[in-house]
Amino acid sequence: MTNEQEDVVDTPPTEAEDAVAIEEAEAEIEPDVEALLIERDSFREIAQRIQADFENYRKRVAAQTSDDIDRATGRIAESLLTVLDACEAAFVAHPVEIEPLFNLLLTELKKQGLEALDLNGQTFDPAKADAVIHEEGEGDDDGNTVVTDVLRTGYIWKGRVLRPAMVKVRG
Repeated sequence: MTNEQEDVVDTPPTEAEDAVAIEEAEAEIEPDVEALLIERDSFREIAQRIQADFENYRKRVAAQTSDDIDRATGRIAESLLTVLDACEAAFVAHPVEIEPLFNLLLTELKKQGLEALDLNGQTFDPAKADAVIHEEGEGDDDGNTVVTDVLRTGYIWKGRVLRPAMVKVRG
């Protein structure tokens, strides 16, 4: 090996040369880093959108399942209305014997969401009652038609009219 070759090999780069080499390397990889950051942000947005879509789907399915259950149990309650009518008629004829059974049946159905409409003396609402008898006379102070007698009890199931009441009205 010659002396000139030894000098070239043994001479470490200066700080200025190192700084230039680092700047050149940074300049070369800077577009790649920017592209990777843009790609990362794009993937993050996609992941957030998918997460939001899934959360909306989960809420929609839970609400739909709840509605399906309410409709199904509402049909069961609706099928029991004839039993309630029979119990109510029996209660009128034999209150002492039927009262415990009638109260038990009503209590259990109320726990599940069934409510009897108490319309006697109330302003007539065609969404909650069917007027089958109309008597002449004055209604309430505002001139509205008033329910004077309930002929068949109406029921609400979880806020929805399951069966409108049959009523006698005045006004």
